[in-house]
Amino acid sequence: MSAHRVAVIGGDGIGPEVIAEALKVIAAAGVLLDTTTYELGGQRYLRDGEILSDETLDELRRFDAILLGAVGTPAVPPGVIERGLLLKMRFELDLYVNQRPFSAPSHDFVVIRENTEGPYVGEGGVLRKGTPFEVATQGSVNTRAGVERCVRYAFELASTRARRHLTLVHKTNVLTFAGDLWQRTFDEVHAEFPAVETAYHHVDAATIYFVQDPQRYDVIVTDNLFGDILTDLGGAVSGGVGMASSANLNPSRTGPSMFEPVHGSAPDIAGQGVADPRAAILSAALMLEFLGEQDAAARIRKACDEPVSGSTTFVGDAIATRVGE
Repeated sequence: MSAHRVAVIGGDGIGPEVIAEALKVIAAAGVLLDTTTYELGGQRYLRDGEILSDETLDELRRFDAILLGAVGTPAVPPGVIERGLLLKMRFELDLYVNQRPFSAPSHDFVVIRENTEGPYVGEGGVLRKGTPFEVATQGSVNTRAGVERCVRYAFELASTRARRHLTLVHKTNVLTFAGDLWQRTFDEVHAEFPAVETAYHHVDAATIYFVQDPQRYDVIVTDNLFGDILTDLGGAVSGGVGMASSANLNPSRTGPSMFEPVHGSAPDIAGQGVADPRAAILSAALMLEFLGEQDAAARIRKACDEPVSGSTTFVGDAIATRVGE
């Protein structure tokens, strides 16, 4: 059995703690990894100014996957690490699908978020900054190719699930240009997947349904900004951020995909052994599934379904024991 080559970025705060438990559970599942650890994040930036050099990025391209804990520290201004590390990996490695599953006793749905376009590309500018007449613009970049490949991935995913249902979430009544591109693309790709039922919801209505009626959803596809907001809400209604996993995927497999919990580095509890590692463990399960280790991934998810509480290592040990049984 050959080992999967995985780059491990523990990052900042609780990141290294939860990633250690994720790796423990992967080993208990019997999956072999050939790991290389990279020290990247806020602390590394404060020490020597490194965020993500082109040389390090070229090294990362050679791996099968990247497992990331969390990055960010209060001593680094907001946006520096996010743009220099997370967004750079998304753009340069073409991680154009962000996939986040949400499950609870009342619901089981997946959000597919376009991950490399929209307002996050940085289009815009400022005039007369600092004056009473300051003007700031921030554009949303949407391309037919970028929208279509994300929508197609969502239809392919929906076609494999029991309900075979896909909902487009946008704001087509106000964002008439981007919304029209998304709606037309969605309708055209739908013709290739006649067995998949579809629906459309405005994003503001979707936030209500997430709270009041989440069971109506199966698979959701949306743009970068709306997906960023909806997935945080999805975590809140599905057990909290301690269970919120994510996959940043390059479905074309022209480079590694990146897997991370979404809870952030939580520096206020770092080193105390109280961080919930389940989001990192479930992110590792997403990674294994993408690498073809479906049985191990399913066993890990099942082990995380059973309640467990305690220290970070206690929870990791308990889940590892369940997986290994």
